[in-house]
Amino acid sequence: MPKMKSKSGALKRFKVKKNGSIKRGSAFRSHILTKKSQKRKRNLRSPQTVSSSDTGRVNAMLCKA
Repeated sequence: MPKMKSKSGALKRFKVKKNGSIKRGSAFRSHILTKKSQKRKRNLRSPQTVSSSDTGRVNAMLCKA
């Protein structure tokens, strides 16, 4: 049986932490930043974790399930 291939786009976007949770970047950070407040942009800078309802789907894309 051939090897499972992971989704290359998911490999670039997600990292699995040691405790099993999945780290992701924030959306709404790429353009039109002038109308967003400094506080909002600062909070978007910090990494987020994938919600528990989506972890199974992301794990399947990363071939971790």
